[in-house]
Amino acid sequence: MHVLITGGAGFIGSNLAEYHIAKGDRVHVVDDLSTGTEANLASFANNPALRFDQADVLVWPGLEKAASWADRIYHMAAVVGVFKVLEDPVKVLSTNIAACERVLRAAHAGHWNPQVLVASTSEVYGTGVSTQQLAAGEVAGTIVDPTTIPAFQEDMDPMVGSSMVSRWNYSISKLADEAFGISYARAHAMKVCVVRFFNTVGPRQTGRYGMVLPRFIRQAIAGQPITVYGDGTQTRCFCDVRDTVAALDTLLANPASYARIVNVGNAREISIRALAELVKVRAKSNSPIKYVAYKDAYVEVFQETVRRRPNLDTFNTLTGYKYAWTLERTIDDLITYEQNKPSA
Repeated sequence: MHVLITGGAGFIGSNLAEYHIAKGDRVHVVDDLSTGTEANLASFANNPALRFDQADVLVWPGLEKAASWADRIYHMAAVVGVFKVLEDPVKVLSTNIAACERVLRAAHAGHWNPQVLVASTSEVYGTGVSTQQLAAGEVAGTIVDPTTIPAFQEDMDPMVGSSMVSRWNYSISKLADEAFGISYARAHAMKVCVVRFFNTVGPRQTGRYGMVLPRFIRQAIAGQPITVYGDGTQTRCFCDVRDTVAALDTLLANPASYARIVNVGNAREISIRALAELVKVRAKSNSPIKYVAYKDAYVEVFQETVRRRPNLDTFNTLTGYKYAWTLERTIDDLITYEQNKPSA
C-alpha cells in the first residue's frame, strides 16, 4: 500500500508512519516541522520505504502528485496544542481549514479515489455544558456535576464557546474540516472518514504545547511540582497512540466508515488530579502536586471542559478493536523513556 501522511513528523503522524512501514507499506511523509520534528522519524529514517518532504501542504506544489500516488491519505497536519492555539489563533484557522480543503481537493483530482482520513478532535464537542452554564461560571467544577455530562456521541450538537474566545479557534477549525470531509465524501463518493481523537498519548508526544501527560511525567522525573490546572476534578480518557494507529488502519479498511464521523479513543475515565497522583506513584516521585488557577496558567479567560468521555459504540462496531495498552503501561513506558533520554 502507498500511504501519504501530512503532518507525518508529528506525534500521531510519526507513529502512523512507523506502523505502516513495519507492515511493509511505502510511506510518504510531508511536514513543515512547525510542531513536528525529524527526530520523530529517526528510528526508521533510513528505511527505503520512507520518503520525507519538508513542506507546507498549504503551498506545496507536490501535493497533487503525491495524492495521486497514494492508496491511503492520513491528513494529520494541523496547528495543535492549547498554548499554540492561544499564541497564534490566526494561523490555527488559516492552516487547519485551508490545508484540509486542499488535501481533499487533491485526493479528488487524482481520480484514484484513495482512502482519506481527516483528523479531527474531541475538542469539537466543546465544554459539554450550555452557554448559559458557562455564563453562570458553572464550568469551574463547583456547580456543574461532571457525572451529569453524557459521553460525547458523534451526532451530538457541539457546545463550543464564543468565537470571541480564541481558545475555541482550534475547535472551530476542526468543525470546518469535518464539514469539508463529509461534503467531499457525499458530493464525490470519496472514501473519507473523519475521526475525533480523544486524548491520544504515548511515545514522541511533547508537553511543550500543553499536553498534560508528558508534562506530568517530565515534572515528576525532575522532582518539580506536578502542576494541575484548575481543581483537578475535570476528567479525561487517554488512549495509547500505538492502539490508536492500529485501530485507524482497521477503521479505514472498512467501507462502512466512509462519510462517517467516528470517535477514536479509550473509554477509561480518570480525573486530572488522579492522573497526577498515578504518575507520581509510578515514577516513585516526591514531587508535590500543585494546583494552578486557569487565569494564571493561560493568557486569557479559559473555558475548560469538565468531562470529556467518548461514546465508542460506532468505533467498536466498525473496528472490533481490542486494546493492547493500559494507561499504567503507557505511563511506565513514558517514564522509562524520560529517565533514559539523552540530555539536550
